[in-house]
Amino acid sequence: MNQNAQDNVADLRARLKQRRADLPPQDRDRGALLIRGRLYTWLATNRTRLRESGRPDIRHIAAFWSMADEPALRALLGQWAEDDTLTVSLPVVTAPAQPLQFRTWTPDTPMKPGAYGILEPDSPEAPAPDIVLVPTLGYTRQGDRLGYGGGYYDRTLAALKAAGHAFTTVGIAWASGDLSAETYTPATHDVRLDAILTDKGWAVPAPEL
Repeated sequence: MNQNAQDNVADLRARLKQRRADLPPQDRDRGALLIRGRLYTWLATNRTRLRESGRPDIRHIAAFWSMADEPALRALLGQWAEDDTLTVSLPVVTAPAQPLQFRTWTPDTPMKPGAYGILEPDSPEAPAPDIVLVPTLGYTRQGDRLGYGGGYYDRTLAALKAAGHAFTTVGIAWASGDLSAETYTPATHDVRLDAILTDKGWAVPAPEL
């Protein structure tokens, strides 16, 4: 990516961060509630379908610890963690420019600040995920994701694919991150997401598992 393209993406990230920071608190709370409700329904519906068809069930969900301006997921993660048939995990940065490691999480898991000040679980490594919830700053209706620039999720998703592991990715974003009106070209290493969920609904439709 040339310098002009890098500057354009940096400017776009800054504008998207400002848009989400400007969301009124009541809209933020209501939007996060809607996101959690849609996620819960989507997963429950698909798990029922898988069981009824005799196919392997969804067992492992890799989520993320929401930062202040991101949609709050913790209440839903706690609900999932109470289900004995599900494992919830959170990402841990183990080294610069390396894939993330997912470690198991429950509401009782000790947490400590990670490399970027985000809380990470102090717990064992989790099984490879069936579902990966991906924090998403900006998105296209084709499933392209604009993240924070560290490349951690692109490396992580690429590593899971290279290992031959089947999984489904769901980007979690505010609707204000829609890049339809922007000039944005994803990098060649960017990994497209299978679905993107916002406070206004599914921007990229949820797949049937």
